[in-house]
Amino acid sequence: MNITLQNIGRRFNREWIFRGVNYTFEGNGNYAVLGPNGSGKSTLLQVLNGSLVPSAGTISYIDGSHSIDPGEIFNYLSLAAPYLEVIEEFSLNEMIDFHFKFKAFKPGMDKIAVADILNLDGSRNKLIKYFSSGMKQRLKLALAFCADTPMLMLDEPTSNLDTQGIDWYLSLIEKFSEDRLTIVCSNQEHEYSFCPNRLNISDYKA
Repeated sequence: MNITLQNIGRRFNREWIFRGVNYTFEGNGNYAVLGPNGSGKSTLLQVLNGSLVPSAGTISYIDGSHSIDPGEIFNYLSLAAPYLEVIEEFSLNEMIDFHFKFKAFKPGMDKIAVADILNLDGSRNKLIKYFSSGMKQRLKLALAFCADTPMLMLDEPTSNLDTQGIDWYLSLIEKFSEDRLTIVCSNQEHEYSFCPNRLNISDYKA
């Protein structure tokens, strides 16, 4: 899966958040989108995942030999982000069932395996609204990692995670980021240290 940006820009009202981005995210590479808080990292990720339309330029998606309509790109990606909500009225089991109505499990994974990864055996029927912020973040990450998609997009992936949670995240990266395009938006090196390819959004300020 390749994503090619040609002169991409995004503005809110009259202010350009970034402008003139020419970049290609290639194949199964690991990429970090870097910049300080408020610099536009999350905005660029939302352009990449199709939830925001660019204000300027064009974006193209190529899977193998055929192009994908930007309106269909959500079918090809998994996302974990602080602004992505889980359904708090669902139990853990119900949330896993709901998520995997729309995404396939990665080979070797199923509902029980996802719950096992979370290490929340005693909480499978607990409503998500009673989860701590760290438990909710673990859930978002597990759902994204365990879905069989060619793209994985992560925004501030260790938000609300303690040291043990960060180690858990890095173990998932090692196990589930292989053979897929992985894009991490971050300003904390432990979140993207495995990414040899780095785009600094501050280089594209208008």
